[in-house]
Amino acid sequence: MNRVVVIAGATSGVGRATARAFAERGDRLVLAARAPQTLAEVRAECADADVLTVPTDVTEPGALEALADAAIGRFGRIDVWVHTAAVMAYGRFDELPERVFDQVVRTDLLAAAGAARVALRHFRATGAGTLILTGSVLGHITAPYMSAYVASKWGLQGLARTVQQELRDTPEIRLCLVNPGSVDTPVYQQAANYLGRIGRPPPPVSGPQRVARAIVDCVDRPRREVSVGRLNVVMRAGFTVVPGVYDVLVGPLMRLAGLSGRPIAAHDGTVFTPNPAGEAVRGGHLPDLRQLARQLSGPAWTVGAALRRRLG
Repeated sequence: MNRVVVIAGATSGVGRATARAFAERGDRLVLAARAPQTLAEVRAECADADVLTVPTDVTEPGALEALADAAIGRFGRIDVWVHTAAVMAYGRFDELPERVFDQVVRTDLLAAAGAARVALRHFRATGAGTLILTGSVLGHITAPYMSAYVASKWGLQGLARTVQQELRDTPEIRLCLVNPGSVDTPVYQQAANYLGRIGRPPPPVSGPQRVARAIVDCVDRPRREVSVGRLNVVMRAGFTVVPGVYDVLVGPLMRLAGLSGRPIAAHDGTVFTPNPAGEAVRGGHLPDLRQLARQLSGPAWTVGAALRRRLG
């Protein structure tokens, strides 16, 4: 069955990869994000699917209700709602402007709660549906210089668990929480920064397509929580079992692996306004293996041909 899938945050990173993944299945898509021009690009990438784009700022009052109305007006129903919209900010808590902190929480937690509220009301009216929220391993652990993001993801973890308890009497309505670790997306470069050093995902880094596959899989095999990242379990165990050791190590490791050496002036990033030029599936933190294979295939074929000629 071709499902109707709403994706909020569809123009970059995991959201964009998820749009492509659902399009490949032939599902009908309602794609939402702040930048209309980037939405048009993603629509072109999903050309084989029936796609509606709805420019949406998830933090604006009434925006999520309008998104649901647009989806129902076009396709008559919503089967799946995926919320991937998120922003990030770097800085010591007391040095991060209050307006930036509040807007990160507004986007990453309150807008996710708003999306859940709208989606669940529709699902209760129709009797079925799947809501997929994207959390983070940082909903289970902490890291310095990311206070607003961490607070939001901890809040989202608690919200998801509470709503899952409330949905026990409606088994056809499912809420899945997908928690990635480090992912190769542009969110780190696009983040607000009041720390003076550009952020980056600490290794090991997963590709956004891997997270997208986990999201799509939740539609066919709903699970309460899915972790994507090889070290997520290890980090959670260290945070819980040996908190003193964790707290000693996390600061130096964050400065070493989670921050680049490139200096940067203080700025708001995309916390308040989008940057279409910086939106993409990948953030450039991992090699694109497909592109690398294409680049190597020419020289490899040439070397192989030369060897074959020499060996006669």
